[in-house]
Amino acid sequence: MNDRLDQLTPQSDAAKAVDLNCDFGEGFGAYTFGQDDELLQYVTSVNIACGFHAGDPHTMRTAARKSLAAGVAVGAHPGLPDRLGFGRREMKITASEAYDYVVYQVGALSAFVQAMGGRLRHVKPHGALYHMAGRDQEIAAAVVKAAADVDKRLLVFGGSGSLLLNEARRQGLGAVSEVFADRTYRADGTLTPRSEPGALLAGTEAAVQQAVSMAAEGKAYTASGDIIAIKADTICLHGDGPHAAAFAHSISSALLAANISLRAPGAVL
Repeated sequence: MNDRLDQLTPQSDAAKAVDLNCDFGEGFGAYTFGQDDELLQYVTSVNIACGFHAGDPHTMRTAARKSLAAGVAVGAHPGLPDRLGFGRREMKITASEAYDYVVYQVGALSAFVQAMGGRLRHVKPHGALYHMAGRDQEIAAAVVKAAADVDKRLLVFGGSGSLLLNEARRQGLGAVSEVFADRTYRADGTLTPRSEPGALLAGTEAAVQQAVSMAAEGKAYTASGDIIAIKADTICLHGDGPHAAAFAHSISSALLAANISLRAPGAVL
């Protein structure tokens, strides 16, 4: 992975560094989703679907193989057991159920990665589980404990300022603060819900500007245009839009031009 990371790092010493991550392997059977292959050249981490909201043994193996070959950090993307809703609908689950869901999915993907000579690096809950773990203490604790029980070296990706990250720190796991380049934020640092006006930034240029601002200065925009403080360890790039690869290229190029290194959390250059 170091060779790949060296290619993504400016030649001069950079004071700032950020990870670019994308959700990966979210197909199922004969169905594909997103622009996986195109995005691999721009990201430094991937979050592979583990079979509940998307993915199956074959797509998991294929996604892990491609990611390891590309030299990016491989993470698990466990979701709720709701394939029809793509894991985006909240479900009433207990903390015990959340724990079992995460252990089951993370353990499965970790086995594939280990079989190919690699190591799983992080866990990022998917969709509704991500948001539930960000605000519900019991769910957050269960998700983190599940990750720790599979491998205490795993990092936990969560929203900036979320309960999930606080719980990861409490349980002794590395906490990676995630932000979104193309989304606006509320004054409290949470994402503006997609159901509300202004949830998405208008145009690539605005998203690129925000990505650089978040990585370089820790600043993001609200729907009303105000600036708030935010911690950006990793920036999520969605792979399901028609221009996802071009968007990823614009973001990565702008970050490098701003002398911001691109590397996976915990990577040593």
